[in-house]
Amino acid sequence: MSAGRVSVALFTSDLRLHDNPVLRAALAAADATVPLFVLDTGVRAAGFDAPNRRAFLADSLAALDAGLRERGGWLVVRAGEAVAEVRRLAAETGAHEVHLAAGVSGYAQRREDRLRRALAADGRRLRVHDAVVTVLPPGAVAPQGRDHFAVFTPYFRRWSAERPREVLDAPRAVRVPTGVASEPLPRRADVPGTAPALAAGGEPEGRRRFTAWRRGGRLGAYAERHDDLPGDATSRLSPHLHFGTLSPVELVALARESAQDSEAFVRQLAWRDFHHQVLAARPRAAWSDYRPPHGGWRWDEAEFAAWCAGRTGYPVVDAAMRQLRHEGWTHNRGRLLAASFLTKTLTLDWRHGARFFLRHLVDGDVADNQLNWQWAAGTGTDTRPGRVLNPVTQARRFDPGGEYVRRWVPELAGVGGPSVHRPWALPRAERARLDYPEPLVALDEGLDRHRRIRGRSG
Repeated sequence: MSAGRVSVALFTSDLRLHDNPVLRAALAAADATVPLFVLDTGVRAAGFDAPNRRAFLADSLAALDAGLRERGGWLVVRAGEAVAEVRRLAAETGAHEVHLAAGVSGYAQRREDRLRRALAADGRRLRVHDAVVTVLPPGAVAPQGRDHFAVFTPYFRRWSAERPREVLDAPRAVRVPTGVASEPLPRRADVPGTAPALAAGGEPEGRRRFTAWRRGGRLGAYAERHDDLPGDATSRLSPHLHFGTLSPVELVALARESAQDSEAFVRQLAWRDFHHQVLAARPRAAWSDYRPPHGGWRWDEAEFAAWCAGRTGYPVVDAAMRQLRHEGWTHNRGRLLAASFLTKTLTLDWRHGARFFLRHLVDGDVADNQLNWQWAAGTGTDTRPGRVLNPVTQARRFDPGGEYVRRWVPELAGVGGPSVHRPWALPRAERARLDYPEPLVALDEGLDRHRRIRGRSG
């Protein structure tokens, strides 16, 4: 198995060949490199191994392996506890160092620390690379005397003034030591319980999707249309960013090279970096309130079940929830409306909604999912924590003709125009023909206030 100096490139949330500092550094540091992915039992134990993400991961690993084989290498897959498996492979191959992308979650930080200590005990070194998962490393910009920004606008000003690292080409050749044992690649077909219309994963698919979206004029129209619910004008790149099949650094570079107006799209990538730097500094914010809530949460099992099923009686909220179940993804505006409705209108704890989203979202990222939920709940970084997104006024603004609602709530397909957003106001005979529930709460559409139609339960 000897191949001179050997290194390990441990893939985590960077399942790509283009612009991957981990792989490039591992190749430069050795005569042969083991591209490694560990099917980490710790991820499953932590509850993050959801079917939609497992299927997208299978696609992405197959694409990564195919790209490595085109360059003379292959992907080595191991299954088990991550630190133990990396340590075992390093010993088998005589690797002198392991390369890894920096993570921000509490789990990723603990794994990195344990891996560093385990490798050091064996006389090996862990090299951790920043700006792989994000554009700027968490903590690269911070206010004086603090470890992170708590408000996005000043963060974005500083973020925009920084110059990201240079984009790296994909390697031309990858030499892997001979005889390295590997588990079979996981297959999407072997994953039960996935969403019916789950998108395909993998770096080639991500690059194709971004190129088509940009060339189709959607990048330049992003500022105007990213909240357009029926137009579906968002990039849908969030799963590829979550799994690292696309590089956020390269996306910023490609967007800014475009002749079209791209800063609205770049701003969204900055929001992603913002959430990552918050979680890196405050890992407990994954499940604990970043800021104290203004009031107590209540619990109502029936109301939560209705929200999960898309049967709240508010069509735009129900449409977003049904899209989530069908695609494993839902529109960004729909996510905000669903989250605001659960936390501000039903006054149910944001953690219930965040867990449900993580069970279904193919892009279920701890930093983005949890901190967006906290933003909506008023416990996060929103400078207006009392903000309520009224589902009727929001629907009229972002789905004025009702096409989005009719697409996802077929019970209302026969209701024309904007009337679909207020089915409770239809004539009684027409309402009786609809298999659609009455609203869980009555909402004052002008003042964003609500009253419970049936008794509150504690």
